[in-house]
Amino acid sequence: MQIVTSMRESMNGTSTSDTPVEKNMVYETKDFHLWYGDKLALKNINLPIYENEVTAIIGPSGCGKSTYIKTLNRMVELVPTVRISGDILYRDKSILSKTFKVEELRTSVGMVFQKPNPFPKSIYDNIAYGPRIHGIRNKKVLDEIVEKSLRGAAIWDEVKDRLKENAYGLSGGQQQRICIARCLAIEPDVILMDEPTSALDPISTMKVEELVQELKKEYSIVIVTHNMQQAARISDRTAFFLNGEVIEYTATDKLFSNPSDKRTEDYITGRFG
Repeated sequence: MQIVTSMRESMNGTSTSDTPVEKNMVYETKDFHLWYGDKLALKNINLPIYENEVTAIIGPSGCGKSTYIKTLNRMVELVPTVRISGDILYRDKSILSKTFKVEELRTSVGMVFQKPNPFPKSIYDNIAYGPRIHGIRNKKVLDEIVEKSLRGAAIWDEVKDRLKENAYGLSGGQQQRICIARCLAIEPDVILMDEPTSALDPISTMKVEELVQELKKEYSIVIVTHNMQQAARISDRTAFFLNGEVIEYTATDKLFSNPSDKRTEDYITGRFG
């Protein structure tokens, strides 16, 4: 496992923190470019992501945030016009290698989307879906996984007497936590979140943010958010994307209190975006 002892890295003009760290790298994106047809959507991305941290990706609409996060589990390849160059390492292995199985990657790297997307099944079957796909049939084992996952998503007490009910009967905030529980049921290493609270009310948003803070004790989390206050509240590091490039990547406190690039300052102070 690669150990990073300093964030004094020259990332093609991007700024990094001067604070020494000693963290395991979960992901390392290296000289990465991505095109949709002839349009360059991501340009020369060099970005390390660290273990047991929340990494926030911020930036205006259309800057490449969601495209980038979907490269981390190779979902972006589902778009037929996509072309890529460079490399992305997950636990020191290239996920773009022909020998790297995408199924294994998506088992290790779960994803929670912008809008809650529970399956049209019972709450229980939503959570048990992944384990069943992986061959687990023993009901006692499935019961344990379902309870553990729902507890992990801080929703067990709200649904423990409703497990046979359709997940569509839950509120939006509850549905999103069911989706997080469904993600936890496959015991991922990394959780990707693409605007997970944008469709939720403030109380549900607060519950998800509290949950993210708990989950980082066991998982590494990457979250795309338009909400800069949210990034400031819950993330350890923040990357600012603009026009498909990483402008600045550093400790969240530093980025919001003392950004190194004027474009970052202009964005976080509302001059554009």
